[in-house]
Amino acid sequence: MNLDRATSGKLLDAKRELRARILRDRDAKPARARATASASIAASISTREDFALSRNVLLTLPFGSEWDTQALLVAALAHAKTVALPRVNLATRMLDLYAITRLEHDVMPGYRGIPEPCAHCAPLDVATIDWVLVPGVAFDSDGHRIGYGGGYYDRLLPLLRVDAHRVAGAFELQLVERVPAASHDVTVEAIVTETRSISIAR
Repeated sequence: MNLDRATSGKLLDAKRELRARILRDRDAKPARARATASASIAASISTREDFALSRNVLLTLPFGSEWDTQALLVAALAHAKTVALPRVNLATRMLDLYAITRLEHDVMPGYRGIPEPCAHCAPLDVATIDWVLVPGVAFDSDGHRIGYGGGYYDRLLPLLRVDAHRVAGAFELQLVERVPAASHDVTVEAIVTETRSISIAR
């Protein structure tokens, strides 16, 4: 038991250290460079076959120095996809999903200022989602990721259908040689940056 606790503690410390380093680097990326890179990421994802064929997509909107996903969201709505955004449920410590149809009408700052769907938006069952944009702070070429430490996507991803596509977008600087990961951590199947796309065996 003590060994397990020690191992778990080391893993958490390693994740904390990596998270802090990548966030510093991401925050330091100039706004114009972030905008240019974001446009490249969105364009690459929007032309992926898995995205094009999907009908119900779970996306996120940018928070802080994250890459700007708005162009991808607009493209999804323009192609008549059902677009879901997550809302933090503090009571259950889960993400609840809601459909949005108009960005300017259906979204407002929510948990910690993160853009979330408004109260009037219709709820969606996670089982309807066939494509998800997985956010994260750091990723590696094996598909491992770390987020902000709240564990919300770690709890959400296992609830998705087995055939739901899990794709991450990230700046190139967010890719690292190895993300500290436990055996139960859920991976993504692809990572798209401003310069390349990495496919990972499911």
